[in-house]
Amino acid sequence: MSRHENSAGQQPQGRPRPTAPALVTGATSGLGRSLARALADRGWTVLVHGRDRDRCAAVVDELRTAGGTAHPYLADLSSLRETAELGRRVAADHPSLGLLVNNAGVGAGRDARRREVSRDGYELRLAVNYLAPVVLTRVLRSPLRAAGSAQVVNIGSIGQSPVDPDDVQFTRGYDGMEAYTRSKFALAAFTLTIAEEYAVDGIRVNCVHPATYMDTTMVTEAGVRPWTSVSQGTEAVLRAIDEGARGASGEYYDEGRRARAHRLAYSAGVQRRLADLTDRLIAPVEEANGTTW
Repeated sequence: MSRHENSAGQQPQGRPRPTAPALVTGATSGLGRSLARALADRGWTVLVHGRDRDRCAAVVDELRTAGGTAHPYLADLSSLRETAELGRRVAADHPSLGLLVNNAGVGAGRDARRREVSRDGYELRLAVNYLAPVVLTRVLRSPLRAAGSAQVVNIGSIGQSPVDPDDVQFTRGYDGMEAYTRSKFALAAFTLTIAEEYAVDGIRVNCVHPATYMDTTMVTEAGVRPWTSVSQGTEAVLRAIDEGARGASGEYYDEGRRARAHRLAYSAGVQRRLADLTDRLIAPVEEANGTTW
């Protein structure tokens, strides 16, 4: 029996069964996989995103075997065109979406001195950790709106460094860990920027740092000894989702507790500059789609 169910194998009292599905990106390993299981336990239909067909199918089979409902969605989020296409497929299949968890991410990498680029030629951590969530959130606004009280939960990090507006692609003095923390700063600022805008559609948008140095491939790949577990991170994200269900929006959570992101993430000037930079970077994808999201 799941720890998220009561002794009768039903939803805990006071929590209604979700009527619209949840999309979890990066759901084939680590936090994403654990969170997909937990959401299925809570009665969500889980849309399992991954890059690898076999791993994606394995998670879907696992959730279905446990009595849940799940569907696979393949996309490489290092391509913003594939990211947008993922959003369009989800919207076509599910006109109402109750939860989007932007979890997929790239850590500092095995060699923090090696600058990597995405399929679009953007610095990889900026592309996957920040630009892909922006594109996906924009593409999926309509099905999120249709759900009536949907949520976007961005998986952030306590490690945040302001983006250099003069070198957004981090071409000078590159460091993989700082590239990661810059992308997570941008994600936190994006959360705060769009929360008020999306509130008119009944969509709550929050950012959560799940736990510090969880036992994930991302952490061990960087040569860091884990401090916490994926299960701890999962519980923190679930607490943030519960907060969103109670109406919280535009919040940053540190391990499930309401906290403060980097002080500059709250600066209106920083948010405007970042939004302008972001619009320029994703413009080619919008133009290829023939519409403005």
